[in-house]
Amino acid sequence: MLYHLLFEQLSDTISAFNVFRYLTFRSVGSALTAMLLAFVLGPALIRLLETRQIGQTVREDTPDRHQEKTGTPTMGGVLILLAVVTSTLLWAEWTNPYVWIVLVVTLGCGVLGFADDYLKAIRKQPEGIRARTKLLWQIVIAGSAVAALYALPAFDARISLPLLKGFHPDIGWLYVPAAAIFIVGFSNAVNLTDGLDGLAIGPTMITAGVIGIFAYAVGHHGIAEYLELKYVGSAGTLAIFCAALMGAGLGFLWFNTYPASVFMGDTGSLALGGALGTVAVIIRQEVVLVIAGGLFMVEMFSVIAQVASFKLLGRRIFAMAPIHHHFELRGWPEPQIIVRFWIVSVILGLVALSLLKLR
Repeated sequence: MLYHLLFEQLSDTISAFNVFRYLTFRSVGSALTAMLLAFVLGPALIRLLETRQIGQTVREDTPDRHQEKTGTPTMGGVLILLAVVTSTLLWAEWTNPYVWIVLVVTLGCGVLGFADDYLKAIRKQPEGIRARTKLLWQIVIAGSAVAALYALPAFDARISLPLLKGFHPDIGWLYVPAAAIFIVGFSNAVNLTDGLDGLAIGPTMITAGVIGIFAYAVGHHGIAEYLELKYVGSAGTLAIFCAALMGAGLGFLWFNTYPASVFMGDTGSLALGGALGTVAVIIRQEVVLVIAGGLFMVEMFSVIAQVASFKLLGRRIFAMAPIHHHFELRGWPEPQIIVRFWIVSVILGLVALSLLKLR
């Protein structure tokens, strides 16, 4: 909105408004706006959740010390979504279809997560929405978004792989189901990681920063050509969205850090994972997201490996899955697990950034 109002309408009269043409300026503005919104609205939301007694319902299949978290306000993802969407609409171009596709997936997954949290926290149904039902709706949301992306005139179904210079095979209509599965998978991976205070939001900010840099690079013709990246016109605006994710995450972390005053719930985790997956699909950097968000992948595959091992071999690989619970049962204090996982996420983010030049 600010771009259209201040740059397109007033920059000829007031030259200072020319600064709004730059993605870098608007990305910083987006991050700061989202962070301030989270800081300002956070206390009011937490009081509302406490007043309405919308607290966390701890499942039985978690470490015993998690029982003390029962009653902690949840659905804090509403705060993240409000900050991200508001900031993005303020600083991004409304004429960019990529912005709307990402926002639809973010809000769609957020609504699905909200319904799940509602059943758990208010209806006191610990299982929430049935897994199959949740998966079906995730596929509908992601599939609709990818189909809309595929229908854009400028879209092509060529994929991009790091370390393979100039290798962009066109997979045609198969891109739609493949990309939808990717988005759903990453959404669930972030959801599984959200088990300790601040564990998921830290890597989310780091991953959003990495993907935001790639979005800016692939959307800039000169930079994309120099770095031998697949150029995706107009995708640079998604850097503004990624910056909003970082800012909102930082503001939310103020309240979510150990010991947490509020949890994001599925409202936040499903939306954040879906958002990052969708941005990666648009900019054709799915492999980069897998590397930068490698911590989420480890969490997800630890659950898959645990279930497969138990069903096929009758024994468990980990003391408990996802893997952060395994370390809890091995005696690691919760803050230690969180910080060490953040360190791993930073390392993976740096590895992913190195792929900017390694082609």
